[in-house]
Amino acid sequence: MLDDFFVRALVAGIGFALVTGPLGAFVVWRRMAYFGDTMAHSALLGVAISLLLNINMMVGVVAAALLVSGALLVLEKRGVFSSDALLGILSHSTLALGLVLVGFMSWVRIDLMALLFGDILAVSKSDIALIYGFGALILVGIAWGWRALIAATVNVELAQAEGMHPQRARIMLMVFLAILIAVAMKIVGILLITALLIIPAAAARRLSASPEQMVVIASIIGVMAVVGGLNLSLLYDTPSGPSIVVAALGLFLLSLTPLAVIWRKNTKAS
Repeated sequence: MLDDFFVRALVAGIGFALVTGPLGAFVVWRRMAYFGDTMAHSALLGVAISLLLNINMMVGVVAAALLVSGALLVLEKRGVFSSDALLGILSHSTLALGLVLVGFMSWVRIDLMALLFGDILAVSKSDIALIYGFGALILVGIAWGWRALIAATVNVELAQAEGMHPQRARIMLMVFLAILIAVAMKIVGILLITALLIIPAAAARRLSASPEQMVVIASIIGVMAVVGGLNLSLLYDTPSGPSIVVAALGLFLLSLTPLAVIWRKNTKAS
């Protein structure tokens, strides 16, 4: 069954969507959208470093994302600039630095379009194994730290008073995001990863009456976006990664209709 490229793309995309649901919910709750974008942009720097040092690309991407996260934490503590200014600086500088480094390496042939926008139709069985393996690791980590993550999201001071270590919860989310970006880069690309983290979760927020419901609905919306986007891509011969994001956007727009309000009221009543 996995010998068919379209089936492999579906299986890989669904695995990715199941992970972006809960992780994206925390990104939306904690207003970390710009942070997620910054980490995604740093992935290209990680690719360049891994090619330069001849190390595994996934290791390089995770290392670059964590390095940027660490730099943000240090600079935030110094309080010289606001968080959004720091994120803007780190986001664009890491993307530009990665492009410049790749440009210098004339001996390396690299498909920048595939890195930036993804090529889910080219995923292999080993890619699928990586997606589901690391995806399961992230989901188990979120389930294990659920109470601390929720507490730190709702009220940092209260979480600190109850000994739940909100800073540790934030670092946990950073690590999970770094791993997801490294794994998902081949599926939707560096520039579209954050869209699939945010759009399904934002749509789910309109339909949910509890955090648990939002996580589940965000995953379902993500899966629907993957299936719809890939079929759209097959039917109209459009780029697969952007097609998935467009499908997610369509579902988000549906969540803004009066039907979504009725759904949420019925959910609360039950």
